[in-house]
Amino acid sequence: MSQREDLLAGAKKCLAEKGYSKTTARDIAAASGAHLASIGYHFGSKDNLMNTAVLEATSDWGDVFEEAVREAVTESPEERARLLVTALLDTLPEQRDLLVASVQAYAQAQFDEDVRTALQEGIGEGRRALAALVLGVPPERIDPVTTAGLGSMLYNIVSGYVLQYLVDPDSLPTVDQAMDGLRALLSEGGPEPAGGAAG
Repeated sequence: MSQREDLLAGAKKCLAEKGYSKTTARDIAAASGAHLASIGYHFGSKDNLMNTAVLEATSDWGDVFEEAVREAVTESPEERARLLVTALLDTLPEQRDLLVASVQAYAQAQFDEDVRTALQEGIGEGRRALAALVLGVPPERIDPVTTAGLGSMLYNIVSGYVLQYLVDPDSLPTVDQAMDGLRALLSEGGPEPAGGAAG
């Protein structure tokens, strides 16, 4: 690997072991085997390196969803969506430090144009990839309209459950409850309150 790749690998290792806020530049240098000064040379600052590492690690996490859905033999978009939600809810606990770091990166984007640009690109790719995953087609076959519609809805589901988990892990639904909620949202008559309609 190049020194830049070593630094990214070291930063991702520190994210998993120490979390975003507790990782220092010296920690990254030690984990990567690179010189401390190389962080500034390749990334400009420790924060830029950490934000880049967060984006790459988040993409790696997304690969887990993709593998879980693509391994299943099903043509049904609903069943693919169910597998996606299952993989998401199953992996949230083991990804907590990464999720905290990703939220911090979103906050940093309000003050750092480089981070904002990287996140914009990542969100665009993520929306297209999620739509492709549920529809069972290659990402290059997803057009802008589908990305903006289905892709953004799926991205919001993932992001929303991430935020719910970080604030109140016990409030997350089961997979069955999540899918029932989606069906109720899309049903012709709309969701019915628990206990049936009021008389």
